[in-house]
Parts: sequence; C-alpha cells; structure tokens
Amino acid sequence: MATKRKQRKKNSIINTFLAQGSMDIPFLIILMTIVTIGLVMLFSASYTYSYYNRGGSTQIFSRQLIFAVIGIVLMFIISKVRYEYFRLAALIGVVVSIGLLVIVLFLPEYKPGFKRWINLGFTTFQPSEIAKIGLIMILAYLLDRNYKNVTKKVPSEAWLCKQISEFTSGRIVIYKSFTSIVCYGLLIVVFAGLVYLENHVSGTILMLALGVTMLWLGEAKGKWFAVGSVVVVIAVILLIANPQILEEYAGERITAWLDKEYEPMGARWQTNNSLYAIGSGGFLGTGLGQSKQKHLYVSEPQNDFIFSIVCEELGFVGATVIILLFALLVYRGIKIGMNASNRFGALLAMGIVFQIGIQVALNIGVVTDLLPNTGISLPFFSAGGTSLVILLAEMGMVLSISRSTKKKE
Repeated sequence: MATKRKQRKKNSIINTFLAQGSMDIPFLIILMTIVTIGLVMLFSASYTYSYYNRGGSTQIFSRQLIFAVIGIVLMFIISKVRYEYFRLAALIGVVVSIGLLVIVLFLPEYKPGFKRWINLGFTTFQPSEIAKIGLIMILAYLLDRNYKNVTKKVPSEAWLCKQISEFTSGRIVIYKSFTSIVCYGLLIVVFAGLVYLENHVSGTILMLALGVTMLWLGEAKGKWFAVGSVVVVIAVILLIANPQILEEYAGERITAWLDKEYEPMGARWQTNNSLYAIGSGGFLGTGLGQSKQKHLYVSEPQNDFIFSIVCEELGFVGATVIILLFALLVYRGIKIGMNASNRFGALLAMGIVFQIGIQVALNIGVVTDLLPNTGISLPFFSAGGTSLVILLAEMGMVLSISRSTKKKE
C-alpha cells in the first residue's frame, strides 16, 4: 500500500512538471523541413570555403550536423516541460543574459576589433544569441504580470509620481502605463546597449526590434509607438546623413550601401557578388551544388550570405518556397500563441516566432541590398552550432506551449 502511495506521489510530481498534451504537428513538420533544407544548403554553400580554410570540404557541415542533432534532442526535451516553468527561467535568464553580455566585454578579442564571442575551447558562442531569448522571456513575464498597468489608466503609486500630482493639484497625473513603459524601455536599452559595446550593430538593431515587438504584443498604448516611430525615423536619417557617427566598419557599410560604386573590391565586394549570385540563378536556378559565386567570390557564403547561394542554385522558385516555409512557421507559431492557455504563453510563443521572422526579413534585405550589410544570420541555414542549438531550444518552448493550447485542432 505504501509502495502504491509513493508511486502515485511520484507520478503526480512528474505530471505536474511534464506537459501532457500533444504537440503541434504542423509546426514541427514545417520546422523540420526548414532545418533539413538548411543543412543541405549549408553543405552545398560551405564545402569550397571549408576545403580551403578548414582542412576538409565537410568540416563545417559535419559540425553543424552534430549541433543540429543535439539541438533537436534538446528541443524535444524542452517541449515536454510545462511552459509555466519558463516563468522561473525568465527571471534566471535575464540575470544570465546581462551577466554574459558584461563578461564578454572584459575577455580578450576573439576577432580583432570585436568582442562578441566567448571561446569555450571546443566551440565559441555569442552571448547576444542567449540575450535575444532572455529579453523575450523577461518581457513576456513582465507584460503578463503587469498587464493592467500597461494597458489601463491606473494612477502610479510611486512616491515621485504622487508628489508631482500633488504639486500640480492633480492637473498632471502619471499613470502606471507610463512608468511601466519607461522601465521596460530602459531594460531594452540595457540589452541593446551592451550588445552595441561588442561592436555588434546588427545585434543591437535586432535587440531593439525584439523589444518593440514584445511591447506591441503586450498591448502597450499606440501613442508610445507613434513617439518611438518618430524617434527611429530621425535616428535613421541622422545615421544615413552622418555614417561616421557609428563605428568605422558600420559607417563604411552604410556608405557602401548608399553609393553602389563605392570600393567594388572592398566594402561592396560581398554585396555585389551576392547580387551576381541572385541574378545568375534565374527562375529555376543553376542546380543544387552548381553555384559559381560560392567559390570564394561571396565571402564566407556559409554564414550571413547563404541565401544568395540558395537563390543561385534553387532560383526564384526555390527561394520563394523557403520564404513561404518561414512565413508558415511564423503563422503557425502565432496561432499557437493565440490559442495559449494564458497571456505569458501567448507572448512567449509569438515573441519567439517574430524573432525568427525579423531575422529572416533583415537577412534577406541585406543579401538583396535593400538594407546595409548588417551581418545578421539566416535562422537554421547559416553556420553556427551554438546558435542553431539555441534556436531549436526556442522551438521546443513553442512546442511546449502548443501542448497546452485552449483549442486543439
């Protein structure tokens, strides 16, 4: 009898910790299709560079494949955890994220002029990759917990706000929505500022974009976005007019983006060859493995500019299919979020898939010369083992949320 009670207690603990529903199969199928195509295209895009720079044509692909397997296993493990436990992870994650962003600033430069990487010996990773999901999780937690403060006209109880109200005889009332937005804005600025100190302008842009997206998903008042839009437009005009304000490498990239004839053998080299690759792909492409631009014309084609090789080998049709797959992944993730059993799950799921969507849009914008060369990777395609593992772990969170949706289809 005692044994049965112990077994029931053990089962109760397990059931409390583990998610019990079935995961969203369409989301999983779309994801695994993208990961598979990404691995195939990485091998095709990387083998020349890998042969000349890594001592073997399969070195980059083999490493990515190992990390993909690790990431997929981790994804399924995380998908079985009840997503309510991610609230605790959010509090831990914000401390870890900021801590790593600070630590990397004091470590030796892994690449001259850039302090983005922490070298673990067997691999390197960028703390900004962890910071992206850390920011999404903490904002999902805070926006859920303080929903009324963000969306309703509730007078702030802070001492300073009360003093201002009394001093003006109630003519000026500071609402909790204002103080909340200021606090969340400062949090986003801290994350983005630390990433900028790494000489990581693209990561800074992405961090700011994620922060604004989370505030929008959290139903912050529209006037804040109107004010923010004006500030962003002014900042963009200022930077375009005065690129020297930025770090030297970033300012040069803006100059090269504006002036299509600027240093064709230097700052414009990668972008020009990317456009040659896209143009030569035509409607149906040159065929898998048949790219010419990957033969050391597009610099490091396995990373930020892998989509240009995709366009060259698979053509307009293949590139469109891949874009549609990413769009379906984001769409399905939004549906999972909308059907989540609480606001935290909704914000977390939608924040994660919007991160994927924003990265894809920025990457393709850079590759096609619609945006300055910012160095943003293409999710699930670009080389980077630890980045792939983190992305797949995030997908595990979305799948965990899908197990507890209000409406099963």
